[in-house]
Amino acid sequence: MAKAKVNVKPLGDRVLVRGVEEDEQVRDGIIIPDSAKEKSQEAEVIALGTGRKDEDGKVIPFEVKVGDRVIVSQYGGTSVKIDGVEYTVLREDDIIAIVG
Repeated sequence: MAKAKVNVKPLGDRVLVRGVEEDEQVRDGIIIPDSAKEKSQEAEVIALGTGRKDEDGKVIPFEVKVGDRVIVSQYGGTSVKIDGVEYTVLREDDIIAIVG
């Protein structure tokens, strides 16, 4: 997958991700139309925010980094379209796991 160059900087503990395209064919060769597909829960981290702060104002580092493939909460985040590409802005807490 080509690395995206996006001029967007999320704020706070938010993360900008782009959904990873799933294969269009299933094992038996049946093609599933886009309208019947569920939103992919696997995504690539594109940009990180400025970080969450603790009670003392110290920035807590992110557990993910740009380029990580992650699994996100199915209904988490806000979808945005930038230059014709669909992205999701979500809190780091909406990231369930890092893949690989």
